[in-house]
Amino acid sequence: MTIEEKAQRIIREIREEKGCNPVQILKNMAAKDYISIHGPEHHVLDGASILAAYHNAGGKIDLDAALNQILREGLRMPGAMCGLWGVCGAVTSIGAVLSAIDGTGPLSEDGTWGDHMSFTAGAISDLGRINGPRCCKRDAMIALAHGVDYINKHYDVTLEYEKETCEFSEMNRQCIKERCPFYGQSIMKEMQ
Repeated sequence: MTIEEKAQRIIREIREEKGCNPVQILKNMAAKDYISIHGPEHHVLDGASILAAYHNAGGKIDLDAALNQILREGLRMPGAMCGLWGVCGAVTSIGAVLSAIDGTGPLSEDGTWGDHMSFTAGAISDLGRINGPRCCKRDAMIALAHGVDYINKHYDVTLEYEKETCEFSEMNRQCIKERCPFYGQSIMKEMQ
């Protein structure tokens, strides 16, 4: 299956997701057999997950138009951009969602341009502190945490977020284990 086929399938199937927790939506979608543990499909999936949660929470948006925008922007992002460009596709995917919600573009003067840059800077800063190698699931969960915080502060909706244990560690040959804030034992240490 090509990345384009995966992305189009994500956009079709994400509409069926219910609930206001984008991490749970991501996990539901990531469990599907056509979603790889790592890959550029996350450049569409991560944004689509928070967009679906935003819509389900009552966010006023033309969901079809916004999902098509996420599809278009996500497919423009190359794979491995985290290592090759120094910016994570999960974060930029959610940045594309914020642009869709606000109608922000490169010439916007209403403050959203700067707000979105601040969002991406904070999320990427957290990823940088953890360091590599990349993990699309970890990066998605960090980007979604920042996205939920941003959306809950800036819009008249409430998205749910609860830090969860990663269910994908065993599938990731490069898992950083205890250095990951979502690794099972890391979560248990925080709770003690």
